[in-house]
Amino acid sequence: MRRFPPDHYISGIRSGDRLVLSRAITLVESQLESDQELALAVLEQVLPQTGQSIRVGITGVPGVGKSTFIEAFGKYLTGAGKKVAVLAIDPTSQRSHGSILGDKTRMETLSMDPLAYIRPTPSGGSLGGVANKTRETMLLCEAAGFEVILIETVGVGQSETLVHGMVDFFLLLMLAGAGDELQGMKRGIMELADAIAITKADGDNANAAEHARLDYQNALHLFPPAATGWIPPVLTCSALQNQGIVDLWQIITDHQRLLMENGYRDQNRQQQNLDWLHSTVRQRLENRFYAQPGMRAKLTEIEDAVRNGEILPLQGARRLMNFSP
Repeated sequence: MRRFPPDHYISGIRSGDRLVLSRAITLVESQLESDQELALAVLEQVLPQTGQSIRVGITGVPGVGKSTFIEAFGKYLTGAGKKVAVLAIDPTSQRSHGSILGDKTRMETLSMDPLAYIRPTPSGGSLGGVANKTRETMLLCEAAGFEVILIETVGVGQSETLVHGMVDFFLLLMLAGAGDELQGMKRGIMELADAIAITKADGDNANAAEHARLDYQNALHLFPPAATGWIPPVLTCSALQNQGIVDLWQIITDHQRLLMENGYRDQNRQQQNLDWLHSTVRQRLENRFYAQPGMRAKLTEIEDAVRNGEILPLQGARRLMNFSP
């Protein structure tokens, strides 16, 4: 990748140049130390232009139609004149280490909208690393003037907690009649949600979606109330018929207004920045630990001993910590 001086990225981002923004994000995602230094220099300069967007995390069970929903929601927002960035964290194959990166084809209409910007990001198998890269990308998009940042999660599990820790509003998309096998997953994620939307509430599925809405609304009453004073609503929506999209945006703006008034929005962002600091320190320490001369060979030796049952993992960890090159 061709590298440019910092001023090229800074001026281009501030003017909303999509090509320069994409180049800057590529710098952020790069593993090269020189690219990381350049990316940091750019981020430091554009920092005063960040923080003004509404950051929305969107997750849901497989088959819930996240991309279809995000496209409909994004088109509604751009239709209202808002600049929207979609940061889609794409699952990366642990076998081939390849990435689908198909979000632009799954959101073809939105990707052609001049007010929208879609950036798929391969997770690379390191959710913590992806969370930090996504935070940096989010700041660059804010500096480029995007007013709403939509972050689509990998799927279900740890990624939800990570994304929840970087957004202002966390939306959970659910299906009607998804099955009891998902109940355990629902409970953990429902406790994070600021709103739940039952998707595909159209045609023959409309009645089932309404029943599911009532069930989830009742289930939310069993959770302890949020310290913010916000009560998560449950609504039905249809991306195909554009039903519930306007209501959802009103819910998000009401939520933001409440948290701005009671101070929780700023408090939440401050805590998120502290979490970002600590996670970055942990990653840097881990990278530095494994980068010690001879550590890779020692690690292989310890792994073989643990795999063969010769030592306990705890013993192996202690030997690694005491290793001196």
